[in-house]
Amino acid sequence: MTITYRAADIPAADLAAKPLGQPSAEPLSGEITTRSQVFFTSPDDRIVSGTWECEPGASRWEFTGRGEIIHVLSGRMTVQRDGEDGVELTAGSSAVFELGWCGTWTVHETLRKVFVVYRP
Repeated sequence: MTITYRAADIPAADLAAKPLGQPSAEPLSGEITTRSQVFFTSPDDRIVSGTWECEPGASRWEFTGRGEIIHVLSGRMTVQRDGEDGVELTAGSSAVFELGWCGTWTVHETLRKVFVVYRP
């Protein structure tokens, strides 16, 4: 079976909304609304993929039990690994947050991404 979808074309209202929080991340700038839809989960739950949207704000991320690969579809954010300079991600950017990555994400413009979360 092949799973296909156009994540950029899904209306925000069709995504499940919830506040950003643990275990994903800790908001640093007040409540931050996220919206998401999962399109694939492996039978052993070690791989999950879908689309995720986040309103502007700053948050702390610690990838201690999982890693994540993203591709930004729209919006803009700066990611800054602890002890390193920040990197701006915009539409068309991809990033890997490997196991052990800790730092901050600052979303400047509502961000939509495709994600693949993987667990060891």
